[in-house]
Amino acid sequence: MGGDGGGDGGGGGQAPPAGRRGTPGWLGTPGRLGEVLGAPPAPQGTWETEACYVSPAALRRGEPPQELAGRLRALPGVAAVRVRANGFLEIVVAVPGELVEEIGPHRGAGAAARDGRAPWADSPLTWDNPGFVVGYAHARAVAVQRWAAELGVAGEFRPELLDGGRDRAVLRLLAELEGRRASRDPGWAAYAEQLALAYHDAFERAPALPAGDEEPSALHVARVRLARAVRDVLAEATAAVGVVVPDRL
Repeated sequence: MGGDGGGDGGGGGQAPPAGRRGTPGWLGTPGRLGEVLGAPPAPQGTWETEACYVSPAALRRGEPPQELAGRLRALPGVAAVRVRANGFLEIVVAVPGELVEEIGPHRGAGAAARDGRAPWADSPLTWDNPGFVVGYAHARAVAVQRWAAELGVAGEFRPELLDGGRDRAVLRLLAELEGRRASRDPGWAAYAEQLALAYHDAFERAPALPAGDEEPSALHVARVRLARAVRDVLAEATAAVGVVVPDRL
């Protein structure tokens, strides 16, 4: 159930980044950035070293890219903005984990058109079956919420602690959510598979729950919140293709 809470650590004692705490108008999330840019920016790269989004907003608006870049640099939560030669903007956010705070159960889940065919087979229950991989990831994310309550993992969510490599890999995929919602071809099935695989890796190697006599920490709290976001996004993505994922396996 639990594991080594330091397996892929995020520095449970590090200070929060400047400009995040005490700033009610932070904008370092795809949803908030999308409000400024007119459309959600697309995450770029692996996010292993920096959390970067790309946007063609300046070109779409017919606005000088450097002017829009300057306004973005002044926003809380934005660490840097670079202008490509083609006018696209690269927006680096200071705390990628903040995006978890805008993810919750989606009212529009399941509204997409369906052709009556499930994208995955119900069996076998093996890692070779993407349907099992996705369903098991959802069940694990649900179980983390239940086990966290039983173990007393609670406290303030500190998104800056989601800084380990496996945490960032999950965040990188969650960052695609807003863009996929806005897309005419969201590719929900493939997206659910990718997110499920990343979450299985995080579940096993960057545990959200304390093991043995280990005390719950702020890092555990952050990873439990990350698991909740994975649960909600997997439920949305699978509902959109006509699949109901299990809470238990």
